[in-house]
Amino acid sequence: MRILGVDYGDKNIGVSVSCPNHVFAFGVETIRRSSSESFKQPILRLREIIREHNVSKLILGFPKNMDGSIGERCERTLEFRDRLQRNFKSLEIILWDERMSSLSQERAMVELGLNKDKIKQNIDEAAAIYILQGYLDSIKSD
Repeated sequence: MRILGVDYGDKNIGVSVSCPNHVFAFGVETIRRSSSESFKQPILRLREIIREHNVSKLILGFPKNMDGSIGERCERTLEFRDRLQRNFKSLEIILWDERMSSLSQERAMVELGLNKDKIKQNIDEAAAIYILQGYLDSIKSD
C-alpha cells in the first residue's frame, strides 16, 4: 500500500506517491482544473490514481498562515478534504502543514537553473512531493 501526497490549489492539484516501503515520494502529475468551482474531474482522476497505485492514505497539504492561523486557503482546502472523504470513504486523509512548500520548491528549481515556464509547469507536483516527503520523514523518525 502506498501513500498519496496532494497539493490542492484553485487552478491545479499536484499529486505525488510514496514508494511501497514509505521512504521516498515521487511525482505523479499535476491535475489541471477547468475552474476553481469544479471538483468532478479532479476527483475522477484522483480515483484512477488511487486505484492504480494501491493507495491506503492521502496526505493533503494544509496551507496555514505563517502565524499558524487558518485563513481562506485553509477553508477551501477543508472543503476539498470533505469532498475527498465523501468520495473515498475508506481512505485515511491527513492534513499536513505545508507552509512554504511551493515557495521552497520554486527556490530549489531556480537554483537548479530551470526557466520560469518549466517551474510553472512543475511547481504543483514538486510541492506535492515536498508535502509527502515531509510526512514520510516524520513517520520514519517515530
